[in-house]
Amino acid sequence: MFLHRLYQITLVSLAFAFASTTVNAEPVVDKPAPLFSGAAADGSTIKLADLHGKTVVLEWTNHECPFVVKHYESGNIPNLQKDAVAKGIVWLQVITSAPGKQGNVDGETARKLNAHRGATPTNTVLDSDGSIGTLYGATNTPQFFIIDPQGVLVYKGGIDSIPSADQSDIGKAENYVSAALADLAAGRKVAKSSTKPYGCSVKYAG
Repeated sequence: MFLHRLYQITLVSLAFAFASTTVNAEPVVDKPAPLFSGAAADGSTIKLADLHGKTVVLEWTNHECPFVVKHYESGNIPNLQKDAVAKGIVWLQVITSAPGKQGNVDGETARKLNAHRGATPTNTVLDSDGSIGTLYGATNTPQFFIIDPQGVLVYKGGIDSIPSADQSDIGKAENYVSAALADLAAGRKVAKSSTKPYGCSVKYAG
């Protein structure tokens, strides 16, 4: 009886562990990036599959997060966006903030925020239900994922090497995103393909 009960507990524990792993699974560098479809701020639908053949940057963002504010007020992220888009890279902001949570906005507000901040992403994906964030294991804002033209994830992690909300640190930090894009453009393997993101937590529901 005791052994039977122990066996049941073990099975339940293993099932729970597997479920937890599945929910919190992260995409793997050098493997195909998870496909998604999401509503964009301009009213269109963004499908990752439609972007095959292009380099894609996914930027998790929250305009009220001090760490995001640091990189926008300084012009750091807007400059990265402008340079990338000029080179034909698709840059997608992703807003994974549930209704009632910090950073949740509608499409019109997202577009006004970008205009005010001089931001020029290709588009902004509204992920208020958290499905895309969960698919990518997004934990922080800002956080980045870079996908090569073959649809393979080549970078995931933070924007740079100094985890602070101080704008004066930007010039001293190693910018992982620009370095990864430079490696990719040069046909090199991304030297630092996975780094630790820093910033505010992604505002999922619950």
